[in-house]
Amino acid sequence: MQTTLSERASHLPRAAEAESILRTCVHCGFCNATCPTYQLLGDELDGPRGRIYLIKQVLEGNEVTQKTQQHLDRCLSCRNCETTCPSGVDYHNLLDIGRAVVDAAVPRPLGQRLLREGLRQTVPHPDLFKSLVEGGQVFRALLPGPLQSKLPRSVYPAKPRPMTHRERQVLMLEGCVQPGLSPNTNAAAARVLDRLGISVIATREAGCCGAVDYHLDAQAAGLDRARRNIDAWWPGIEKGAEAIVQTASGCGAFIKDYGHLLASDPAYADKAKKVSELARDLVEVLRDEPLEKLGIHASQRLAFHCPCTLQHGQKLGGAVEALLSGLGFNLTPVPDGHLCCGSAGTYSLTQPELSRQLRDNKLNALESGHPEVIVTANIGCQSHLDGAGRTPVRHWIELVEAALP
Repeated sequence: MQTTLSERASHLPRAAEAESILRTCVHCGFCNATCPTYQLLGDELDGPRGRIYLIKQVLEGNEVTQKTQQHLDRCLSCRNCETTCPSGVDYHNLLDIGRAVVDAAVPRPLGQRLLREGLRQTVPHPDLFKSLVEGGQVFRALLPGPLQSKLPRSVYPAKPRPMTHRERQVLMLEGCVQPGLSPNTNAAAARVLDRLGISVIATREAGCCGAVDYHLDAQAAGLDRARRNIDAWWPGIEKGAEAIVQTASGCGAFIKDYGHLLASDPAYADKAKKVSELARDLVEVLRDEPLEKLGIHASQRLAFHCPCTLQHGQKLGGAVEALLSGLGFNLTPVPDGHLCCGSAGTYSLTQPELSRQLRDNKLNALESGHPEVIVTANIGCQSHLDGAGRTPVRHWIELVEAALP
């Protein structure tokens, strides 16, 4: 695709990157075949190819309108198109660049601004978010239906974490919403890793990965959170931590991008690169360990929802399924497993109608094999799917931990 950036766009910090990505696209349209929003809406501008053209027009100096912003907002950032693309278009980075330019040029309506600012002031703050969840549970019956669906149906309290200090150690991102919505997930991961001779070092100073801010019109704030996390982890890295483990694949995908996003920051470029190299989804750590030592012989019937951030963002599709099958769990087939569930971070709040349609389609596919429980690898997907009030949805590591002898 030929491009001619406008004089103004050519001075953007990531102008060369945007132009390179645009020129990679051969506008074949294969991406539309696997795009969730294109499948629902059938609008060329609500598919990756159309959005690429919109961003191209913006960077070439054409008028930026609210309609442009709307089509970019509707993108889930699921990166399914990247898996499908034969040309290797780095779509998610182009989208981030395009969104920043459009959001700077088009003021949002007051309601949207308040929603986004409200999310930014609550979601990335673990203690505040947990307090709001606990308060919501107390007054659940008084809340409107949409808010009730955002609260967990069942909160599984965190089991005690191991107090042993193993020679092998890993750091773990505690996250921002997971401690409030699913407090046992990280504890379960620590208990399983301890059985394998690996200690987990929790660093409370490392909270939100930065993705919430970054994808809600505040990219600079998101990168500041990334820098704070790097500072929090660095002493542990210097002491020889093997990895930085994430139990939420959405966080993991973003942390693995730290090196790219901070490459031009002289103070953090090298550290960010190191952090991204050490970032591991939990399944990446466990699949290399002798899991027979766990003594698990499970037979529970499960459906696994593979989050987009795991299969498309981190290219780990099939990894959790293989691990669970190896431990004896009975995995049911899931048609169209590549499609997004509609959670996509805060998308279920900013685009509720599209999100609900995608959620219901995904649940129909997950439930088609009649599983006892649905498991996933990302707290956003877990909360979103479970909020429908249908088959229970949990993080896969909790079921592994529960099966320990």
